[in-house]
Amino acid sequence: MTETKLRDLALHYAARFASTAARLEAYLVRKIRERGLAEDADGRTVDVDVPALVARLVELGYVDDDAYARMRARDLGGRGYGARRVDETLRHAGVGEALRAVHAPGEHAARKAAAVMARKRRLGPYGAPDAGGDPLAMRKAHEKAVAALLRAGHQYDHVKVILAAGSIGDVEDWIAEAAEDEGMDGQW
Repeated sequence: MTETKLRDLALHYAARFASTAARLEAYLVRKIRERGLAEDADGRTVDVDVPALVARLVELGYVDDDAYARMRARDLGGRGYGARRVDETLRHAGVGEALRAVHAPGEHAARKAAAVMARKRRLGPYGAPDAGGDPLAMRKAHEKAVAALLRAGHQYDHVKVILAAGSIGDVEDWIAEAAEDEGMDGQW
């Protein structure tokens, strides 16, 4: 693989996928490992400076960690995932700690995401009303609901509030309270 071919591969990847610099670099290193490097006329292996190539694409704006982090955090929050899950996803994608902190959801967004996940999974007030069933079965269902929301990355305090809410209106009031405290209009 020549340096030109590697650059073309990097441009093609950046054009097809929203990515971070770390992911692009890992992709290019993997392709070099799979295909090997080309040799020049003298039989010497061509050294390719992958970090410089990635830095050039970042400089040109083809790869933007900030835009990726903003887009990914908003997408995960809209799908109902909590702050821990968003942070872990961004960390895994190679986004730096400072950018992860900037794009971490605020209290209002975190509450809203918890409610979205509860609605999707039909938990708490969004689920079917209990028919006065077996206490052991109700306890197991509650534990499963707690586990599902915690796996989605939500804070335990948020999970408790949502599962203890008597109605959907209570959850909406709880979310609105955070919006008023933050002075937000419901944006991520």
